[in-house]
Amino acid sequence: MSIKKLLPTTAIALVAAFGTAQAETELTIATVNNPDMVVMQKYSAEYEKASGVKLKWLVLDENTLRQRVTTDIATKGGQFDIITIGLYETPIWGKAGWLLPFENMSEAYDAGDILPTVKDALSYEGKMYSVPFYAESAFTFYRKDLFEKAGLTMPANPTWTQITEFASKLHDPANGMAGICIRGLPGWGENMALLGLMGNVYGGSQFNMDWTSAVNSPEWNNAINAYVNLASKYGPPGVVGNGFNENLNLLANNGCAMWNDATVAAGLLFDPKRSKVADKLAIAPNPIETFDKGGSWLWAWSLGIPSSSTHADEAKKFIEWATSKEYINMIGEKEGWVTIPPGTRKSTYANQKYLDAAVFAPATLAAMEASSLTGATKNPVPYVGINFAIIPEMQAINNFLGQQIAAALTGKMSVKDALDSAAANSDKIMKKAGYIK
Repeated sequence: MSIKKLLPTTAIALVAAFGTAQAETELTIATVNNPDMVVMQKYSAEYEKASGVKLKWLVLDENTLRQRVTTDIATKGGQFDIITIGLYETPIWGKAGWLLPFENMSEAYDAGDILPTVKDALSYEGKMYSVPFYAESAFTFYRKDLFEKAGLTMPANPTWTQITEFASKLHDPANGMAGICIRGLPGWGENMALLGLMGNVYGGSQFNMDWTSAVNSPEWNNAINAYVNLASKYGPPGVVGNGFNENLNLLANNGCAMWNDATVAAGLLFDPKRSKVADKLAIAPNPIETFDKGGSWLWAWSLGIPSSSTHADEAKKFIEWATSKEYINMIGEKEGWVTIPPGTRKSTYANQKYLDAAVFAPATLAAMEASSLTGATKNPVPYVGINFAIIPEMQAINNFLGQQIAAALTGKMSVKDALDSAAANSDKIMKKAGYIK
């Protein structure tokens, strides 16, 4: 089937723009091994056939991808024409001149359809430097059948204390059922995605107003002790090695009773073709604790063009195709509406086919619209964001913090020692960068 048949409007406009001289063009694409990206790779073969452009893929886990791409783009290595980039990096790299801005998008693409919260987060000084493929906030997924059997009721706004109580009652390792799946794999985009939120809802901050570290505060100690207790007692075996994909597979295959993670997982978990528990799941907001804001993140996996790319025009055309309304509709028709890339376009949440298939869609939209990078911390802070500050040093700081907390989870060090070590490392980095005078 030709791409013209799949995408009767935008695809024709995009593909027609390619001339015969571009027939030998090869675009190198670095992407993460998340399911939505795997689907994009699958259907991009149609794009190759119609455009004459060859696509070379490098598919990596999140931590490795971030390391490879950061190194290449910072050194202007020119290895990639298109990169999968997160919401955190985009404005920093745009400011640094490492990414090309997305300007003069085609009329058929309809850039005004992108959700404003997502578009703003991917912009610097009013220019968008990457285009969202999917965007997300965070949910609590839980097995409604197990809750009913145990006589439990999920509150409208659960706390981490309540989640721990539920996990203790649902934990059944003899039958392969963990009370909760939870991120344990260390890394800025892995365990720290969750732990930053936990620190926040326990009333903590990442930094004090003078940019000294605040992660060894009583609030953070309370949060991480609660996390270690929950994960070590009621998590699955090998919890310290589990990130997003591992937990997704566990819940989908009847391996845990709850999971706190990205809203994007709903499209896979509620798909009976991919999930054994699709008809047994329910959702609730991500937990709060002593502070009732900032319990969910705002995140996007997006596509950007390094300024070192020698095929920027061709790269832009592919990105328009892969993030278009027509691409979303194609995935709905071919893979099932419940599985389409969520969280990016207003038109997605006005599409009745999607709303009928995805019972979680209204909750996802509400979580996305409620997520904010400002005003979601208990105390005044010198940064914008909840679980990350949009400064170049944040990745290294939180990678180390995630490693120390993973060590505490495995019993190699105490929570206090882990947080004290991470705070000292953060202060060292921030002094060197000139934030701390």
